[in-house]
Amino acid sequence: MNAKNLLCLPMLAIIGSSAFAQNMIKTLPYPVTRKVDTVNTYFGTTVPDPYRWLENDRAEDTKAWVQAENKVTHAYLDQIPFRNAIRQRLEVLLNYEKFSAPSKQGEWTYYSRNSGLQSQSVVYRQKNGGAPEVFLDPNKFSKDGTTSLQGLDFSKDGSLSAYQISEGGSDWRKVIVLNTKDITQVGDTLRNVKFSGIAWKGNDGFYYSSYDKPKEGSQLSGMTQYHKLYYHKLGTSQSTDKLIFGGKQTQRRYIGAYLTEDERFLVITAANSTTGNELYVQDLSQPNSAIVTVVNNFDNEHNVIDNVGSKLYIYTNLYAPNHRVVTVDFANPKPNNWKDLIPQTKNALSVSTGGGKIFAEYLQDATSLVQQYDMNGKLEHNIALPAVGTASGFGSKKDEKEMYYTFTNYVYPPTIFKYDITTGASTVFKKPDVKFDPTLYESKQVFYKSKDGTSIPMVITYKKGTVMNGHNPTMLYAYGGFGVSLTPAFSTSNIVLLEHGGIYAVPNLRGGGEYGETWHRAGIKLKKQNVFDDFIAAAEYLIKNKYTSKDYLAISGGSNGGLLIGATMTQRPDLCKVAFPAVGVMDMLRYNKFTAGAGWAYDYGTAEDNAEMFNYLYHYSPYHNIKPANYPATMVTTADHDDRVVPAHSFKFAARLQEMQRGPAPVLIRIETNAGHGAGQSTQQVINQQADKWAFMFENMGVKW
Repeated sequence: MNAKNLLCLPMLAIIGSSAFAQNMIKTLPYPVTRKVDTVNTYFGTTVPDPYRWLENDRAEDTKAWVQAENKVTHAYLDQIPFRNAIRQRLEVLLNYEKFSAPSKQGEWTYYSRNSGLQSQSVVYRQKNGGAPEVFLDPNKFSKDGTTSLQGLDFSKDGSLSAYQISEGGSDWRKVIVLNTKDITQVGDTLRNVKFSGIAWKGNDGFYYSSYDKPKEGSQLSGMTQYHKLYYHKLGTSQSTDKLIFGGKQTQRRYIGAYLTEDERFLVITAANSTTGNELYVQDLSQPNSAIVTVVNNFDNEHNVIDNVGSKLYIYTNLYAPNHRVVTVDFANPKPNNWKDLIPQTKNALSVSTGGGKIFAEYLQDATSLVQQYDMNGKLEHNIALPAVGTASGFGSKKDEKEMYYTFTNYVYPPTIFKYDITTGASTVFKKPDVKFDPTLYESKQVFYKSKDGTSIPMVITYKKGTVMNGHNPTMLYAYGGFGVSLTPAFSTSNIVLLEHGGIYAVPNLRGGGEYGETWHRAGIKLKKQNVFDDFIAAAEYLIKNKYTSKDYLAISGGSNGGLLIGATMTQRPDLCKVAFPAVGVMDMLRYNKFTAGAGWAYDYGTAEDNAEMFNYLYHYSPYHNIKPANYPATMVTTADHDDRVVPAHSFKFAARLQEMQRGPAPVLIRIETNAGHGAGQSTQQVINQQADKWAFMFENMGVKW
């Protein structure tokens, strides 16, 4: 982007007092949300739940409440004069070709492409450098673009594929099998598949996982307790699929399965929570062979990443919180026979394989460092990355000589590189034509002290030359849970903030995986407050160092990050000007009663565990800790088809926050229809949602477009 183009951009101006903006925009009266006398007693403590009725998200009175709340929200947003200008700017920014890295399947090379503003990306294929042709166009799955492609798996020879679709953002999937030669459907559509990959066994059939569908009327919120691994033989009815593992025989909440590339071994992982798994392996080369238990507990994480004959390569954090790679012979696969191949280091490790090599992807202060090893554990290449950031996607079949990976950071649009496995050299394969000049911006990492003195990293991104005077509109975003690592990644939406002198800050809180399992465990159960303290300290650092001030600070997070925002708001309602709790876990006493929520207990604990755990949860649960106070301008966001973190969390939180708000700032809830937890949203849904977010933030900070 040249200087002339920059002069033509719409500008934001600080107008002094955000009270001006709030006086100009009128908020409709909030719906009168009825209250009920529902109570629960935990270890002698009576806990009222006056908005319990909103948990019934299919009930007519809940639907009426949703409509009434959306009316208030959209009436408010419609009054923001620059909202349409932001939407138009986002459309310009997002209107560029987007590609995925290619992968070779049989005679064809497959990749996805979005021409710019298509609702969903289209899957293309081409043969031997010939003209590309459309293989799957998800834009034709539904009229409104809300049915999305959520998985595409090929048989080993590439002659068959199975793809999964999500309708309205639901986690429940349908699976459709295609003959890739003529792109015709094979057999019937499989239904009610959830949290599953597809593991092909030759061309005869595949393994998949699912739950029994909850009873009629509770498809979104009903508990999904026991996962089951099935084998589906092509040409047969789904009702006759063979149960391989799970169900009543082996009750597990999450079961995954995949085959080694040579299809000799079926690998089964089984877990009851989001951390730790059992490991099982079956030798499919031996007819009617037994499923062998490799690890029989949930204390650590283990996955088979490859094999050479009977030699298994296992990625594990047993005795290695930062993970390591070990080898063992299938004849004696128990952990006491494991031998280190790639030992643990001070950096958290993840791994992938391709071209007969192992790729060790380390996190060094939450940024990528990638090394290539041979199958004997010898270091072959340190892969030179273009900058400090995030590299991902290393992986290919064993006979490939090259592979593709994607690199990005907060000012580096995701770029696909072709990697030569023999030489270790990388070349640019696809570079996006984003209307953004990264040389005008800088992204730096700082370290700050949390409440207990722990050093926390944070990456801060802004336009070069920004004056740190405390008046810069700033978005502070974080997650802090489930061992998830937040590494630098480019967001087209954030350009709207950055190009107008705003600041985007992302701290790596405890509870994440940036420094391995030790870092994760420092932010779970009775240590969960560390996560909130880390986030609050990040905000205080930004304010103290004049990046921003309370009047120009917004906080944002989704899912477990929505819990983070809810807890921060209730503990420190004075901390910021604007808050965006998205699809959050807000009722910590009942989260385990819905969908697969019981599986989150490793991180959270449950109110039924013991009195100490109940009291801890009760005293930070966002829904239960809303008291009369002057809260920041808040826009809660959720979706009517969210069957992971059910919308009742957000419904109840918003209702109570509206009741307890004592200040002038608006409390809105934006409820997306025909959408789920976030995956598969159409491009237009994304644009509208992001435009509403920035408009709400700027308006309530007194920042005019």
